[in-house]
Amino acid sequence: MNTSEENKFTPVADLGEFGLIDHLTKAFPMEREENVLGPGDDAAVVRYPAGTDLVVTTDMLVEGIHFDPMYAPLKHLGYKAIAVNLSDLAAMYARPTSVTVAVAMSNRYTLEAMEALYTGMRLACKRYGVDLIGGDTTTSPQGMTLSITAIGRVPEGKAVLRTGAKPNDLIVVTGDLGGAYMGLQLLEREKEVYKVNPNMQPDLAGHELVLERQLKPEPRLDILDLFDRYELIPTSMIDISDGLSSELLHIAKASGCGLRIYEEKLPVSDGVLNLCDEFGLHPTVPVVNGGEDYELLFTIAQADYDKIKGDPNFSIIGHITEDPSKQLLIAKDGAEVQLEARGWQAFKSAE
Repeated sequence: MNTSEENKFTPVADLGEFGLIDHLTKAFPMEREENVLGPGDDAAVVRYPAGTDLVVTTDMLVEGIHFDPMYAPLKHLGYKAIAVNLSDLAAMYARPTSVTVAVAMSNRYTLEAMEALYTGMRLACKRYGVDLIGGDTTTSPQGMTLSITAIGRVPEGKAVLRTGAKPNDLIVVTGDLGGAYMGLQLLEREKEVYKVNPNMQPDLAGHELVLERQLKPEPRLDILDLFDRYELIPTSMIDISDGLSSELLHIAKASGCGLRIYEEKLPVSDGVLNLCDEFGLHPTVPVVNGGEDYELLFTIAQADYDKIKGDPNFSIIGHITEDPSKQLLIAKDGAEVQLEARGWQAFKSAE
């Protein structure tokens, strides 16, 4: 759409709701055969063969709660909005096929801003072989809210739940932890510096990995391929979105069991260690209580240990116990600490 030199940005109102949807979704062709009908009608049509279970998840990102537009580029935000939903599907052992996108935004968001947001979504969809099959847009009195629904499939009866952990199962995590939390601390620090002196350039050099963990996380769908290769099915699984401690407690509660994890076994990168030293934080704080790493936390039978030993994608951090009243972190000095859900809490008290 043409704009004057005086007005470089296009108000969304110039297109209207349906014009905006058409404009933003025309670059999302249907690529998967199960997605029979996408945007443009009253609803999408998805066709699955017999013997397949449909897995559906929905997640919201709210401006001022889940993201700060001061340092979250809209292209990255669009990518992240898709990625975090696909992570939930991976945690169920499901392969993603489709997403729907609902966006509410205030009138300060222009057409060009929405194009950047949807460009990020398109890149995530392309990377993970997912079709955008529908959604909605509307106005908001302030800020932006994104609601993404992701659809996947898994062979009938094969979805991995949180309820299957058993005593003596091994507790395993993928990748390393704490990066997203430290990336957020870095961004918040530089935001405060900017507020005091807008002419100051942010000091972000050398921290690209933790920043990417925060701004552009990747769902660990690749781990499902490793499970298939190793003929391994976890007994329980969850993704680490709200923090390791919170996710461990979810599995313990759902499975009616206790657990022990060991501080010395927790995977942490050099980048996180260096930033913890800079911020005066003990590394266990972001690793155990930080969130948004979107790694997978799962349990396996001890008999499956040989299938993953030596694979750098996995770290065995503890084991499941019988006593549901004890979810313990064993410190390096041998002290036992009862785990508490200190990660992200959506409705925590303001006190």
